[in-house]
Amino acid sequence: MTTRGPSPIEQHNITVTRTARFAVIGSLDARADDVWFVCHGFGQLAVRFITRFSALAADTRVIIAPEALSRYYLTAPTSRQAPKSSVGASWMTTEDREAEIDDYVGYLDKLYDQVFAAIPRRKAKLTVLGFSQGVATACRWLVAGRAEADRVILWAGMLPPELSAEGAAKLAKHEPLTMVVGRSDQFATADVVAAEEARLLGLGVPSRTVWFDGAHEVETGPLLDLASR
Repeated sequence: MTTRGPSPIEQHNITVTRTARFAVIGSLDARADDVWFVCHGFGQLAVRFITRFSALAADTRVIIAPEALSRYYLTAPTSRQAPKSSVGASWMTTEDREAEIDDYVGYLDKLYDQVFAAIPRRKAKLTVLGFSQGVATACRWLVAGRAEADRVILWAGMLPPELSAEGAAKLAKHEPLTMVVGRSDQFATADVVAAEEARLLGLGVPSRTVWFDGAHEVETGPLLDLASR
C-alpha cells in the first residue's frame, strides 16, 4: 500500500455580489454643482464620519461618504457581542490585499456612476477627500478607477506605497494636491509629512500642505476654509 502525504491546500477567490452603503448630505439632483466624495478612516462608519462635514451643507453642494466593505467590532471579542457594541469599518488589510483594493475601486466607481447619473458631471466640481486610512483609498481609486477629481485633499494620511509618477499625476491634474495635517496629530507627525512632501516632489507632483491647530481629526475651521476656495 502506498502512503500518501497530506493533500495540498489551495486558496482561491470568487467574485460575489454584496451590499455596500453610503451616507449623503444634500440632494442628488441636477441643481448640485459642488460634489464631495469623502473617504473615512480606519474603524469609522460613514454615517458618523459624514457628520464632520455638516458645516459644509449648502443648497447646491452634495457630500457623499462611502463606507468601507469590511466591518468589525471595535471592542475586544467576548463570548457574545451586545446589540449596541461599537462597530467600525476598514477599507483593507494586508490579507488578500490586491483583491480588496480591486473590490473597493469597483465599488467606488459604481457609486460615482450612480451619483453622476443624477448630477450632470460637466457642470459639477468634484472634490475627493481622504482621511487617515481613506487617504490611500482615495488615491488608489483615482489612479485605478474611472473618476477624475477636480481637487484632491489628503487629510492626515499617507500616500499608497505603490504610487507611481504617472498615477500621482492623476491626483493633481487640475489643481495642486492638498495635504491637511493637525500640528498635534499623533500619526501624521511632522517627520511623516516631510517624507510625504519629499516623495511628491520626487514624483513631480505639485502640492501644498495646510497645517491647523488640532490632532488626528477632521476639523471644521480648515474644512470651511478649503470649501471656500
